[in-house]
Amino acid sequence: MHKMSGEMQSCIDECLRCYQSCLGMASNHCLPAGGKHVEPEHFRLMMACAEICRTSAHFMLIGLPEHTHTCRACAEVCEACARSCEAVGDMQDCVAQCRRCAETCRKMTA
Repeated sequence: MHKMSGEMQSCIDECLRCYQSCLGMASNHCLPAGGKHVEPEHFRLMMACAEICRTSAHFMLIGLPEHTHTCRACAEVCEACARSCEAVGDMQDCVAQCRRCAETCRKMTA
């Protein structure tokens, strides 16, 4: 098994937390809340964010050098998701987690 840097482990952890946060908020907060919480563009972005976070963590865990590509995409989608969640409102935990994830992903692409 390849040796994993602390920075990469930190990024994996943030990606998995963001995956859990976006999927959990979408399912257990947005769906019951309805209205602007389930507008297609916002809801799709949350689903996409959860998926790219899961995928980025997966690429890092299996040690593919291409994780830089998934991390770059992940940072962009997380930022977009954070902006969307902020605009919808009452989703501060998701906003904060998306921004933390984007920050650690950007470090992995440097």
